[in-house]
Amino acid sequence: MKRWAVVLILCALVGCGSSFSEPSPTDGGSSASKASAVKDDINKTYRIAVIPKGTSHEFWKSVHAGAEKAAKEFGNVEILWSGPQLESDTNGQITVVENFITSKVDGICLAPLDSQALVESVVDATEQGIPVVIFDSGLDDETHIISYVATDNYKGGELAGREMGRLLEEGGNVIMLRYKAGSESTEQREQGFLDTLANEFPQVNLLTADEYAGTTPEESLTKATQVLGKYKDEVNGIFAVCEPNATGVLGALDLLELKGKVNFVAFDPNNPLIDGMTSGDVNAIVLQDPVKMGYLSVKTMIQKLHGETVEKRIDTGEYVATPENMNTPEMQMLLKPEQYEE
Repeated sequence: MKRWAVVLILCALVGCGSSFSEPSPTDGGSSASKASAVKDDINKTYRIAVIPKGTSHEFWKSVHAGAEKAAKEFGNVEILWSGPQLESDTNGQITVVENFITSKVDGICLAPLDSQALVESVVDATEQGIPVVIFDSGLDDETHIISYVATDNYKGGELAGREMGRLLEEGGNVIMLRYKAGSESTEQREQGFLDTLANEFPQVNLLTADEYAGTTPEESLTKATQVLGKYKDEVNGIFAVCEPNATGVLGALDLLELKGKVNFVAFDPNNPLIDGMTSGDVNAIVLQDPVKMGYLSVKTMIQKLHGETVEKRIDTGEYVATPENMNTPEMQMLLKPEQYEE
């Protein structure tokens, strides 16, 4: 009994049980390290690479503005903007991605030129611990990406098909010019357009949909002139699936004296195409929101880097501008996003 009394007294003096422990120098150092790490994370400047399909077209300039807007809003973010000048340079885009992986950026936002060729580069990035957001155009394998931020391009093609069907409600002959094999976004637009004409507008006949117009306005001008010249006496409508193609088509319609005679539906705006709607040479333009796309791509990446859960698919919307609605505030913001970028 005396022995137990001594034990009880000692327990009262020093404390018994696992709930008590004297802080050790090691524990104190660990807590300080954690606090320091949190502080460093807050003060860290994230380097986010944003890689478009190209750098010359108005669409990509607006994407860049949206990316910078997100960086400015969140703070401590540096946008590293780089991509191939030509949208046909898939190997050049792969090199850009690999260079950013080597420089150990914190995240990559990529608009892949080819749905298959860029998969390996995305895998390389994720294996190096660099998260990847895909925007504008998808990949065949999305296993390794954190999110896909884009227009619903198939729906955009449907909108173009319905507009063409409305314009040719009495029937007519249509040409569709493709963009580039392997470009997932434009392939979706092409399929949406073709399916809509086939399913909803039996009075519209497709003259040709197998020609690739190329990735530049110059290439598209040559191809559109060739195709329109071949069907000059039959064609009633033409659909161009992206800005450079549409610019080439507009030039071809002018050269062949078909402006205002052939119904023209474009995808993505620029100043000549907008002017064409005013003059009646362009009947409709399917619109995306490139500023929103750039903004949400970078915002999603920042959220991921902060440890937040992000959506796997983010739709940025699709719209149709016509001569009748082009001057509304909503359409003006999408037709001329550079006026609203600040």
